[in-house]
Amino acid sequence: MHCPYCRNTDTRVLDSRVADDGTAIRRRRTCPSCEKRFSTVEQMQLVVLKRSGATEPFTREKAISGVRKACKGRPVSDDDLACLGQTVEDALRSEGWAEVPANEVGLAILGPLRELDEVAYLRFASVYRAFESADDFEAEIAVLRAERAAASVVPAQPQPTG
Repeated sequence: MHCPYCRNTDTRVLDSRVADDGTAIRRRRTCPSCEKRFSTVEQMQLVVLKRSGATEPFTREKAISGVRKACKGRPVSDDDLACLGQTVEDALRSEGWAEVPANEVGLAILGPLRELDEVAYLRFASVYRAFESADDFEAEIAVLRAERAAASVVPAQPQPTG
């Protein structure tokens, strides 16, 4: 670590703390040469392993670019997409992978997108899962309807005995 003031390469860590969200480490450092103090934040680099075998850093914007296309014409705001991107990144980081397979990024998008907008979800899923016919759409719609029906069923309250 270079001192930002004098560029000396010999800095010393005074204190280390995990950030509130647990995804980064904040270090308080001092430079023995100029005796100034500074802080650094270290964050794990999330890397995506592509089907070709190449790797690239995960970027939220790239992850939601396809989602943005699926949401075209839908009542989904940029803030909604930003929240979805954060949710996807948090989910991927929580898995603890050093390299996340590209298909896992798509899978991590599907759940939050389904909750955000079902039509956008169907559009995205049709490309991601390579739907080949109307039957594929019908099957996915049937799953969505079944889940919605199951969620709307209110469990019976126990009757008092006595």
